[in-house]
Amino acid sequence: MSDSTSSASIYHAYQGNTYLFGGNAPYVEEMYENYLANPGSVPDNWRAYFDALQHVPATDGSTTRDVPHQPVINAFAERAKLGTMRAAPSSDADSELGRQRTAVQQLIAAYRNVGARWADLDPLKRTERPAIPELEPSFYGFSDGDLETVFNTSNTFFGRDTMSLRDLLNALRETYCGTIGAEYMYMTDQGQKRWWQQKLESARTNPKLSTEQKKHVLERLTAAEGLERFLHTKYVGQKRFSLEGGESFIVSMDELINLAGTKGVQEIVIGMAHRGRLNVLVNSLGKMPADLFAEFDHTAPEDLPSGDVKYHQGFSSDVSTPGGPVHLSLAFNPSHLEIVNPVVEGSVRARMDRRADPQGKQVLPVIVHGDAAFAGQGVVMETLALAETRGYSTGGTVHIVINNQIGFTTSDPRDSRSTLYCTDIVKMIEAPVLHVNGDDPEAVVLATQLALEFRMEFQKDVVVDIVCFRKLGHNEQDTPSLTQPLMYKKISAHPGTRKLYADKLATQGLGDTLGDDLVKAQRAAFDAGKNTVNPVLTNFKSKYAVDWSPFLNKKWTDAGDTAIPLAEWKRLAERITKAPENFTVHPLVKKVLDDRAAMGRGEINVDWGMGEHMAFASLVASGYPVRLSGEDSGRGTFTHRHAVLHDQNREKFDEGTYVPLQNVAENQAPFVVIDSILSEEAVLAFEYGYASNDPNTLVIWEAQFGDFANGAQVVIDQFIASGEVKWGRVNGITLMLPHGYEGQGPEHSSARLERFMQLSADTNIQIVQPTTASQIFHVLRRQMVRNLRKPLVIMTPKSLLRNKDATSPLSEFTKGSFQTVIPDSKDLKAEKVKRVIACSGKVYYDLAKKREEKGSDDVAIIRVEQLYPFPHKAFGAELKKYPNLVDVVWCQDEPQNQGAWFFVQHNIHENLQEGQKLGYAGRAASASPAVGYSHLHQEQQKALVDAAFAKLKGFVLTK
Repeated sequence: MSDSTSSASIYHAYQGNTYLFGGNAPYVEEMYENYLANPGSVPDNWRAYFDALQHVPATDGSTTRDVPHQPVINAFAERAKLGTMRAAPSSDADSELGRQRTAVQQLIAAYRNVGARWADLDPLKRTERPAIPELEPSFYGFSDGDLETVFNTSNTFFGRDTMSLRDLLNALRETYCGTIGAEYMYMTDQGQKRWWQQKLESARTNPKLSTEQKKHVLERLTAAEGLERFLHTKYVGQKRFSLEGGESFIVSMDELINLAGTKGVQEIVIGMAHRGRLNVLVNSLGKMPADLFAEFDHTAPEDLPSGDVKYHQGFSSDVSTPGGPVHLSLAFNPSHLEIVNPVVEGSVRARMDRRADPQGKQVLPVIVHGDAAFAGQGVVMETLALAETRGYSTGGTVHIVINNQIGFTTSDPRDSRSTLYCTDIVKMIEAPVLHVNGDDPEAVVLATQLALEFRMEFQKDVVVDIVCFRKLGHNEQDTPSLTQPLMYKKISAHPGTRKLYADKLATQGLGDTLGDDLVKAQRAAFDAGKNTVNPVLTNFKSKYAVDWSPFLNKKWTDAGDTAIPLAEWKRLAERITKAPENFTVHPLVKKVLDDRAAMGRGEINVDWGMGEHMAFASLVASGYPVRLSGEDSGRGTFTHRHAVLHDQNREKFDEGTYVPLQNVAENQAPFVVIDSILSEEAVLAFEYGYASNDPNTLVIWEAQFGDFANGAQVVIDQFIASGEVKWGRVNGITLMLPHGYEGQGPEHSSARLERFMQLSADTNIQIVQPTTASQIFHVLRRQMVRNLRKPLVIMTPKSLLRNKDATSPLSEFTKGSFQTVIPDSKDLKAEKVKRVIACSGKVYYDLAKKREEKGSDDVAIIRVEQLYPFPHKAFGAELKKYPNLVDVVWCQDEPQNQGAWFFVQHNIHENLQEGQKLGYAGRAASASPAVGYSHLHQEQQKALVDAAFAKLKGFVLTK
């Protein structure tokens, strides 16, 4: 049986089945969409069938022409069951012609759907083209004799309403199977799909560059290759994560920056890992080569406590584009690959908010990925999941993949992922993908143009996947041929993209010496350490630039003026405790508002939720925006916040909610509270990125339970704790982490305080555990009022949210400030005190209750509210109050190997006098944060409180 006969048999069997299942479903729906756009674009029998379907009632009972697809799909299914899918033909000839017309539509749909599988994408040409019967005319019963038959093609954008099958086939293959392979048919928005069809098919995915543009592309390739070869020769064996084999990426970046400028973009924020980063710094952002060479020579200034390697460093510059100046920022990035993605998105969102640019017309995020990391890192999915949400949208991101086809080190492609393409993850948000052969730099230019145009038109993510190779190993000390011998034989024989393109231009008459002349010019520039990006603007300053100088080199001991006048307190309290007229508040929430109104008048003490609210209200009234995000942050995980009120008679969100904190003053700063997606890593990184670009906004991320921070540990380690000492990046992000031993088991007890203590050095972060409503009020205000921007980690309580002992009188808000140490509140005779129990957090209230039960008047209890930087002056002053002090006991809820004990003991010991002893009272060391049995928790809690008053035993330090 011949191949054509076999394919025809398959097709007839295929046609005999329902069109609604398997690979045929997209064809039918595509035909139906074509019919909706232009009824004359589909065969007569299908048009008659679709005309009849217009009378199928929609879900709302209407019979309009543009009916929803679901009733049509249902009608298809019913007719398929009855075996009446195809309209009855009037004759055998009509039947064959109708079949062919239908087949042509299916053929077109097939190329739009899976034509990319046949695209010429691999510069190394290592794999054969896969067998895809749907792309062969014989699959639909066509023979060579049908190639000259003319068919209606008005549903395409090839410039003609009718084409012969031969011309149509050539046009489809030229468009979808050349050096660009487009994936977009999975998108549900018909307008966006038609946009791609028009853009691709009208040009047949064929770049049309002028002579000058081609010369410029060659110059960019030469610059990219030249830098790598210069470094490879001059700095043998030093790591740089070379771009060789992927030089077309620099062409893409160049086109993206210049085209973005013409479309009104004024800022571009770029995130990328190591591969090609040095090349981007020099050839895209305009870093002086001499400065880069100095880093290789180890002569660069070392003005940071820690510093970082050169391929992690960020950079910013202003470059001239045809549309005007564009500010470029390359985000600092640790080795954790894709973790920079949400940081970039957060930075972009802050810039958008500052510019009042909600659609991202002026600010563009660009994220560069490696193929393996894009497919393998979970934070990629988390970041994509933020793309269409209101609190995190950035108007669409341009993703560029440097696809070296080998993954991180030496992966076998069969083990690198479970998807066909490394980009398949973006289908979750229906982002289109343009796969492009890196050896065709003109196609790379076209793909970049289309990607940016789509992003600017639809404010959606889009991907350019540059399929290339990696000439050297993962780094310059690697030997990849050990594990990929055949691949690297092909790579060693490859002349390089620049050489291929220079030869191509020579054959087009652009000069036989053009390529060599550019190589010599680039080499001379690098030898002189001169800039290769022209022109970089050195004297341009945007009015939207942030001045960080007021926040640099400040001392953390400045408490700031955080109290507010009584009159302002009462005014704000009245504003945040009222709902609009005809707005029905839930009865439980109404009681909260009534109680808060009484607190505002000073009739009852202020609780935690009111203290928080008044901090926020006073800040926005003073011009400091507040951005609070997390899972359940509007209501509060423990229903203590109620920042967002919901009308009980209206379900529609935009109409049925009211945020009092957005209505405290006429010209107030914004208050934004976001119930985030169920993500920790991406959301926290986003908020870090936001805070890194806006020092004047109080940016807070709240974990639903403190242990949820475990899922964001990379962000805490690589950015929050170390960003300042590595990169000099000041950041004032605040973390609220519920923490407290309430008998709720291991995970819901601990926010892993010990981890934050371990990360503390160089006064890099602030760690506090406030125990009263006035303390949370003052510490939140302090974070903005004083000119110090350090990450603030707040161990927030759970039971204290409603504990009357943790409430505060109104006077503590109109006077005073945050107390790093709270003295003993009991009226004790100082000379009688023999023991001081030092503690932090909820356990204080257990200790105070125990002391009352025992009637102990020789024990003082002091609270260390700020654990880092440790408040030596305030703590030492408290100890000195007691002249006959013998013992100091640190008491904590957490197991001995956790919590603050191992990190505060040397600080406490430093403040002891000669002969005084330091002991520990708390749970024994444990592999788990807490027990899971309530009765056992109670026993342990009683035991540790008793131990705080008992004779010292176990671990004791003597001064």
